[in-house]
Amino acid sequence: MSAALSRRIRDDSGSAVAEFSLVAGLLTVLTLSVIQLGLALLVRNTVLDAAAEGARTAALADTTRADGAERTRQLITTAIGEGYAGDIDVSYETWNGQPCAEVTVTTTLPIIGLVGIEHGLEVSGHAVRETLD
Repeated sequence: MSAALSRRIRDDSGSAVAEFSLVAGLLTVLTLSVIQLGLALLVRNTVLDAAAEGARTAALADTTRADGAERTRQLITTAIGEGYAGDIDVSYETWNGQPCAEVTVTTTLPIIGLVGIEHGLEVSGHAVRETLD
């Protein structure tokens, strides 16, 4: 092998560009993954809070289950969008020995942006029912 070819093989000029491209690609994927995880947690927490608020509304002595479902739907629609407020179930149960209202919301789990797995996230909110006794 000639000395010029040997020197050219050992020369590392231009390697910084290749290394930067590889590292930048990995950092971009990592950053977008963290942002997506944050978005998924935001959706989960917002839907959970709406379910709890809907349960508190349904547990009032002068309201019905439909009022709790409507309040839940209104909160989710305002915060995230109408597509996330589709499947809302309100029932009266006994929870920890107390009569309560339970609101269960089944919605989309966001995977890429707000697009994701339909019915991939289910949360429930509970509230002790008021009585007029």
